Amino acid sequence: MQKTQALIISLLIHLFSPSLFAQSSIDAEQEQQTNQGVELLKKVDELYRSESSTAIMSMQIVTANWSRTLEMQAWSIGMDDTFIRILSPKKDRGVATLKIGREMWNYFPKINKVIKVPPSMMMGSWMGSDFTNDDLVRESSLVQEYNVALDDDAEHHQLTLLPKQQTATVWGKIEVLIDKVSLLPIEQSYFNERGEKIRVMRFSDIKRFSGRDIPATMTMTPLNKQGQKTVVHYQQLELDVEIDEDVFTLRNLKKRVH
Repeated sequence: MQKTQALIISLLIHLFSPSLFAQSSIDAEQEQQTNQGVELLKKVDELYRSESSTAIMSMQIVTANWSRTLEMQAWSIGMDDTFIRILSPKKDRGVATLKIGREMWNYFPKINKVIKVPPSMMMGSWMGSDFTNDDLVRESSLVQEYNVALDDDAEHHQLTLLPKQQTATVWGKIEVLIDKVSLLPIEQSYFNERGEKIRVMRFSDIKRFSGRDIPATMTMTPLNKQGQKTVVHYQQLELDVEIDEDVFTLRNLKKRVH
């Protein structure tokens, strides 16, 4: 009887151990792939912000009927605090946006009024552009708000982002294409809940800022508006610099620019 039991146990070990080992290997590989995807997304998340940043940039808004260009200065600390002030054209000079944590305000000097932006308007257009309020100030981290899946081909990493259950967003899915050599983003596509691609942001014009190679130009193109796009170009970008915390105050938001 003991010999029979030992034989059965030996047979079971022989039959099932390889499959258990194989499944364990698959799970470990999937976990490693997920971790790699999260790390790649984190790099994209922090690309233009890092621990802190200051920037001078232009925003060209092009539609089928008109176009205009804004010159802006921006400051940020991590993902929490952002301040943007328009420098030109003259009629928009002094218009400013402040985000502290999850709260956001706009200031309009012509009427000398501060308007708080409600959470429901975070996905609304910023200054008539194809970028949303959330795009400009990045209310939240993609890593924190989305589950990440990683696929590879010979030249690219492709990240597929699906919103977590608690994430409030209009996007059903975001896809990020990353160059394998530079690890810089090439393209970011946004899909609605029906799986339709709504807009595409393309990264180009790689330049050296603060010792890092960074795409200096981002072009956002809505696919449902023919002849329309918004191009943001970084003229200056300094990363990991010391910034006075007084920058991120309502008092500074209402500061007059002459």
